[in-house]
Amino acid sequence: MSNSTNLYQRALVNFDQLPGSAYVRLPVVLSLFPCSRATFWRWVKSGRVPAPKKMGDRISVWSVDEIRQTLKKIETAELVNGSSAN
Repeated sequence: MSNSTNLYQRALVNFDQLPGSAYVRLPVVLSLFPCSRATFWRWVKSGRVPAPKKMGDRISVWSVDEIRQTLKKIETAELVNGSSAN
């Protein structure tokens, strides 16, 4: 297992302990949403999930706080509507 895979797995396991001001990369974010990579990017484009912040030409990160808020909104919508967030 590569070092970057280990880092992503640790970030996912510790996601609830991360401060809201922290940032996570795409593999961690994808692990939190029940969809494919293509669907996730469609959700970003439509505004359903927050757009990433660019930290460089090839580095996109998401705010932990924004991801938590989005997950909470999706969970609330599922509870209210009794359906999937897809």
